[in-house]
Amino acid sequence: MAASSLHLIRSRRLWPLTLAQSCGALNDNLVKNAMIVLAIFRLGIGGTGLSALAGALFIAPYILLSATAGKLADRFAKPRLVVVYKVAEVLLTAAAAGAFLFASVPALLAVLVGLGVQAALFGPVKYGVLPEYLAEDELLAGNGIIEATTFLSIVCGTVAGGGLILLGPGPAVVGVTGVGLALLGLLGALRMPDAPPADPALDLGLNLAAETWRVVRAAAAIRPIWLSVLALSWFWTMGATLLTEFPIVARDTMHAEGSVLTLLLAVFAIGVGVGSIGCARLLHGQVSARLTPFAALGISLFCLDFAWAATAAHGLTTAGAVLAAPAGWRMLLDLTLLAMCGGVYSVPLYAIIQEAAAPAQRSRMIAANNIMNALFMVAGSAAAAALAAAGLDAPAVLRVAAAVNLAAAGWIFAALRNRGFSLPAKPLAPEPK
Repeated sequence: MAASSLHLIRSRRLWPLTLAQSCGALNDNLVKNAMIVLAIFRLGIGGTGLSALAGALFIAPYILLSATAGKLADRFAKPRLVVVYKVAEVLLTAAAAGAFLFASVPALLAVLVGLGVQAALFGPVKYGVLPEYLAEDELLAGNGIIEATTFLSIVCGTVAGGGLILLGPGPAVVGVTGVGLALLGLLGALRMPDAPPADPALDLGLNLAAETWRVVRAAAAIRPIWLSVLALSWFWTMGATLLTEFPIVARDTMHAEGSVLTLLLAVFAIGVGVGSIGCARLLHGQVSARLTPFAALGISLFCLDFAWAATAAHGLTTAGAVLAAPAGWRMLLDLTLLAMCGGVYSVPLYAIIQEAAAPAQRSRMIAANNIMNALFMVAGSAAAAALAAAGLDAPAVLRVAAAVNLAAAGWIFAALRNRGFSLPAKPLAPEPK
């Protein structure tokens, strides 16, 4: 019988981890967006280039360090690593608080790199430890909770960072908030149950490029893992494209104020959360990708109609106006259903990676996923920028993304038909020499 999400979130097997990772995601986006808004609106420097630089500095550690992060997570006890990483987050947010008070953008960029390193190290731990804490029929619900809280935290951190920094004492408020969140996350880490190391004899290599290649090649050798990695990487590419286009849709397509962007982000995060948590109930706790292609199809259809609806909502300049107009409700309904499909799409794929990987190499398989996710997101951002440079507006970029996503849905249908996502009876994760 599928596990209840409410039961799991109240269990010590999950709530400390959920608290630790939520505070981390909140902090990452709080600091990043507060820094961008501070530089552009208070200091009068930067712009699109600064936003792109901040994103690149934060994502680069995922490409460079995820393989090492996966090895560390397999080599040492994961709950102890979480405590170490959360202590580092406390120190980094304290440094960010000082940088905000002195309005030093270079110092904030340095802190952002540190937060990117900390997040890259934490990623393989949080997904790698779930199968150690949860039974097989609880994995979907557990992954759904992690996915839902991650998106909610990203959106809340983004909105809070931009809003708080513009207050009179904004830099101090953001600094104190960041340190407080880091301490709360550390408290969660200290409450995580013990878990033994998966592979205490694992040798840690120092060649980052070689380790990255080795981890990705090991994941590629196991078909259900590799297909899940590719499908998840595309999911994060679509998600990053949507989050990038929302501000442009609100500003240029609708000519709306900031409250409309906040509404779009909130609806998107809630939709992902509902889909992620509801996925376990839809699949009755069974780890299976059978709903993923249908969810991919839904993403394309609702993304396409959202692009049209946003164009039709031109002139709805406030959140109240959006909520009062049929065109606004159509747009929000599209966005909600799109986001829900995203949750149903992604959660089973994480569980397949966890189930198909050998326990001693599970975190390295998660690390391979993080590496590919980061590479796909960079490529997707570059493609979206190229489309914008070619003269396409935000709705047109979304229509192109929806069309390309249809091809992804067809690929997933074909892979599922050929049993590409099927879990092996005794999974092995060979690591090439």
